[in-house]
Formats: sequence, structure tokens, C-alpha cells
Amino acid sequence: MTQPPGPDELLDACNWLSQRDAALARAFTAYGVPDWRSGTPDYAVIARMIAFQQITTKAARSIWSRVETELGTVSTQSVLAASEETLRGCGLSRPKIRHLRSIAEAVESGALDLVRVHTADMDAARKELVAVKGIGPWTADLFLLNCGRLDAFPAGDVGLMEAYRLLSDAEVRHESRDFTALADSWRPYRGVAAHLLWAWINAERAKAYAADGGGSA
Repeated sequence: MTQPPGPDELLDACNWLSQRDAALARAFTAYGVPDWRSGTPDYAVIARMIAFQQITTKAARSIWSRVETELGTVSTQSVLAASEETLRGCGLSRPKIRHLRSIAEAVESGALDLVRVHTADMDAARKELVAVKGIGPWTADLFLLNCGRLDAFPAGDVGLMEAYRLLSDAEVRHESRDFTALADSWRPYRGVAAHLLWAWINAERAKAYAADGGGSA
């Protein structure tokens, strides 16, 4: 199975990226080698990604905590067995519930084999993921990053685009399509670039939060 990249591999990738993009070099100089976001490539990982989409991190964590408390173990079986009323009571929207169930049904039927996805060629893995209703390109690429794919890249991620804007001292963010085209210059380490940008912007946000007294009035 694909393993998350080790520290030496990440260091080499960061040095390679820094030689090709000044903004990434700035992030690397400020933060260093980023921690790789990885975990068991299972249904619960995708379910969490769905729950966190298009809402604030704080709200998503609260909702996900309620889901875990209600279901115990988040799995295909527990999600399919739960009523819509139960899932709505956790704070999940109806569209997200439909997506969670659609993905669970695909896993249960074998239409989506996460073990196969984890070991397959990246293009084949991505194709299998996005064929399932509820899994869009962003979720697919985020899952592949979680699997340790160095070149997976969640195009359209606002956090990445904003981090790059700030690091570039630009007034406006790239449009999604332009940013995706820019990221092609980071192949075969687009996933490492994503982690560098996330690490930098999260560190900057943490510093700003601390400077503001932890959100105090």
C-alpha cells in the first residue's frame, strides 16, 4: 500500500519546489518541512471530508464530534443504518447526508474499493473516486493526498489560493483554473506544495489569533 512520504523525501521535494517558485521558497524558509496529512484510507476519512466541506472549521468539528458520538464508529454500516433525522440532528445538511449514503452504498456494493484506490495508478484511482455520486474532484484529490500521493492536488482549494496570494504579495487571488495551471509547474510534487501552503497559512493564522489575544474582545 502507498505510504506517506518520509522526512528525507519531503525535504528533497521542498528544496526542488523552492528552486522553482519564490512563493513556495518563502513558505519553506518560514515554516520548514511540513507535516504530511495522512491517515487510514477508509470510508470514515471520506465522510469527514464531506462533513467539513463549505463550512467553517469550527462548525465542522462540532458537527463531526456529534456524528462520532451518535454513531460510535463512523462506517458505511452505521451511516446507512442511521435515520436522516438522526444525522440531521448532528448538524449535517440533507445534501451531505445524501452524499454520505451514496458513498457508503458504493463501498458496500464494491463499486468503490478503497483498497484498490489506495494502490492504483493515481489517474485510475481518481477516476474511480469521482465516478461515485458525492465525491467531487476536490474530495478525490484530498483523499489521494491522505493516501500519500506526492502529486495529488486539490484544485480550487481556497486556502491554498489565498496562501499563494499572500506569499506572492499579490492583490487578488488566482482564478481556480489559472491556479491549477500554475500548479502544473510543481509536478511531480504538487501535493508537497499544497502541504507547504497549508502549513504556512495555518501558522500565520495562529500567529494572528495569538496576537489578537486568542479572539478576546
